[in-house]
Amino acid sequence: MDTIKVKINLGGYKVNRRIISFILILMIFASTPYRIYADDKLNIQAKSAILMDFNTGEVLYEKNSHKKVPPASISKIMTLLLGMEALESGKIKLTDNVRISSHAAGMGGSQLWLEEGETQTVENLFKAITIRSANDASVALAEHIAGSEELFVKMMNDKAKELGMKNTNFTNATGLPDDNQYVSAYDVALMSAELLKYDEIHRWLTIYMDEILVGIKKDKVQSLVNTNRLVKDYDGTTGIKTGSTSKAGYCLAASAKRGNLELIAVIMGAETSKIRFDETIKLLDYGFANYDSITIGKRGDILGKVPVHKGNISHVEAVLDRDSIILISKGDKANISKEIVLPDFLEGPIEKGQEIGRLIVRVDGHEADTIRLVSRTKVDKANFKEMLKKTIKSLLISK
Repeated sequence: MDTIKVKINLGGYKVNRRIISFILILMIFASTPYRIYADDKLNIQAKSAILMDFNTGEVLYEKNSHKKVPPASISKIMTLLLGMEALESGKIKLTDNVRISSHAAGMGGSQLWLEEGETQTVENLFKAITIRSANDASVALAEHIAGSEELFVKMMNDKAKELGMKNTNFTNATGLPDDNQYVSAYDVALMSAELLKYDEIHRWLTIYMDEILVGIKKDKVQSLVNTNRLVKDYDGTTGIKTGSTSKAGYCLAASAKRGNLELIAVIMGAETSKIRFDETIKLLDYGFANYDSITIGKRGDILGKVPVHKGNISHVEAVLDRDSIILISKGDKANISKEIVLPDFLEGPIEKGQEIGRLIVRVDGHEADTIRLVSRTKVDKANFKEMLKKTIKSLLISK
């Protein structure tokens, strides 16, 4: 595909600032995708709500989505996220035996009734958090990762800042009531999307029923039934988490996938448990009825080769740094175009994963996504012998 390069150079000309400002405003409006929200049509019965596309992060519906509200057990999504990070980094293992502290065993609310001094595997703690929303298991996992719940809470808030969660503050690992603990529906969607990136978590989020032996002697059986009934009642459900307290009302962050389209719906502050599930289904149904996803490319796809000068190999392959998936409205005949931007050549050395170009995806002429193209392999700088060999080969080919 040919690459079109357009350069605008205003150097040397006196240009009216008002004209420039006007042109910039027009460009901003022209480049913004037109999205019709369904606020009036859906009439969601909750304090706040949001429907977000998992792949693009585009908001398809919102109601008071940035309002600070009590999180209840929805905050355990962050506990699970930090748990998955610790697993991936090797800091903890699923087979680790975690000793239950008096602090963890003393948690109120929803719990597994763990006893002080007993041990549970990390995997069982994940199960208890995702299925039963157990507060004691949440604190036990937090202590195992950070050493104390207080240190873990700092990790939670640091991660929230990293994800751009601007209306969130955590004070514990459980979601138990605290006047200084709050989230927004938008922030819940952000951390839910981050959690869903871990394949391992789906194994627990989608279990409907299980059981765990508890107690120092492991002589008690605790049955687990998923608090998210959408796992068995809604086609394509992939998670995520319920929450409820008298102050927070009934909350739910839910995700579902059909075909390429994966959605995250968040309901905060519904009056009853039934309402939170009904309104969540309403949001998901709206999303699946009106939108679809098109896969442009997958991470690692080779999109071109670039000649390498002064390298120990002659060419390097340019691959996609991440997946590219475009959200479109159903029924729209969108004109999707791709532009591959690569240099004429590169100088060695080149690191594996180093950015060497871009893929620009446009929908109806508007830029919808830009993905880095990176080097598939490492390229070392050529030594004298390799340079001489390449020069001789080039001369022979030119003849």
